[in-house]
Amino acid sequence: MAVGYVAGINRYRPPAPTSTVPLTSTEPPYHKTGLANLEAAWADFVDIVGEENVSTKEGDLQYHSGSEWSSYTTKPNEKPFLVVFPSTTEEVSQIAKVCHDRRIPITAYSGGTSLEGHFSATRGGICMDFRRMDKILKLHKDDLDVIVQPALGWEYLNEELAKDGLFFPPDPGPGAQIGGMVGTGCSGTNAYRYGTIREWVISLTVVLADGTVIRTRQRPRKSSAGYDLTRTFIGSEGTLGLVTEATLKVTVKPKSESVAVASFPTVRDAAECVAKVVGEGIPIAAIEVLDDVQMKCINDAGSTSREWKEMPTLFFKFTGTPSGVKEQIAQVQRLAKAKGSKTFDFAKNTEEAQELWSARKEALWSVMAKRRDESDHVWTTDVAVPISRLPDIIEETKEDMAKSGLLAAMVGHVGDGNFHAIILFNDSERFTAEAVVHRMVKRAVEMEGTVTGEHGVGLIKRDYLAHELGQTTVDAMRKLKEAFDPLCILNCDKVVRAEIPKAKEVKAW
Repeated sequence: MAVGYVAGINRYRPPAPTSTVPLTSTEPPYHKTGLANLEAAWADFVDIVGEENVSTKEGDLQYHSGSEWSSYTTKPNEKPFLVVFPSTTEEVSQIAKVCHDRRIPITAYSGGTSLEGHFSATRGGICMDFRRMDKILKLHKDDLDVIVQPALGWEYLNEELAKDGLFFPPDPGPGAQIGGMVGTGCSGTNAYRYGTIREWVISLTVVLADGTVIRTRQRPRKSSAGYDLTRTFIGSEGTLGLVTEATLKVTVKPKSESVAVASFPTVRDAAECVAKVVGEGIPIAAIEVLDDVQMKCINDAGSTSREWKEMPTLFFKFTGTPSGVKEQIAQVQRLAKAKGSKTFDFAKNTEEAQELWSARKEALWSVMAKRRDESDHVWTTDVAVPISRLPDIIEETKEDMAKSGLLAAMVGHVGDGNFHAIILFNDSERFTAEAVVHRMVKRAVEMEGTVTGEHGVGLIKRDYLAHELGQTTVDAMRKLKEAFDPLCILNCDKVVRAEIPKAKEVKAW
């Protein structure tokens, strides 16, 4: 007893009386991931959710460790000991209490579509999969809000909302679910008109690291009551708490919608057209760019019903009244022509609009279809810059990717200065791919942009944060992490480092 007491006292560190936590003042997280402790936790979880909802199958463990579309390559030891499937906030709370008491790391999982290593189990422990929490709990049509669980897909949500003439604007990649969308602070093609998910979350129910359950707000559209904890958790990537419910704003579905597609001689011409459209304040719903490489990949994949010009192409989405949509199309067509567009096609009905927009949603999958063999990987990353610098960064990045010799496509939500690179590479080409991404990120920061517009930080982008925001800002984030999760059991190592990196682990700026 005395030995255990002394060991506990020696491990205790009183909170530092500083406003930030520099990495040099931290100690490595202390977790208990020995087999005996994990097996005892398994029994606890069985009592909470039932044995059928706790899995130690190797296939499940591998599936919850990473994905073929993630830019992070999961190490062999980075997998959970088990996966647990809760169905209620109370079960999540009980599981968190067990993990807190036993000092077992938790990695949250919903749709698994994230791209920057967000759910890699760097410290082992357990994975909490929310798939059983996938319901629409309550729609308040008169208030234009809906309460949902974290494993609800945004596509299914919109199918249900459409029955009442409503929709939820954030539209990231196919398969994304509300919990992960909140965690990464996602947006999508509609962000130019409607903003990111931050503008569409009213309130969250969150389970904290020790099992405490909090609700960040009630349901009014505005509130000045206390700290804005809702937005503190949005974009926190499961490092501060586990979201079990979200109250979301919804809006009325537009009366009319159409799509237009314009091709250009160069990607800079396309980017300059975007800047002109934005500068003239035309209220369109979305502006997307796909470069010539991306358009060729879509043609080669044969995943859409038409053959596309293999040139840099802008995709425009228009919403509003029928007369307003017609006016927007005419304005954009005039500006595109002035910037050298070679073609301008617009949809004449709903079916044509869906056909034209389908190419944009096939971007990632069409590049992945170009893999030469099973050893090929795909690196998908994003940055964002002020709109005036968009033509510069797109042109420079395009030239850099072409010089690399890699199959590298460009696609993005350029109406708000955000674009993506999708790069195909094998193990021998990894260094080249890393260098291309590094220069792209550095370019964005030097243009007063951000290292990620919507994918989130995860493991890949964490060491770039200090260059974008300053080291003291990152240290303040680490203080926040320490306050909410003092044992560092929630998605450890993501967003901010938990311990000093090894030599040569961080790429030189």
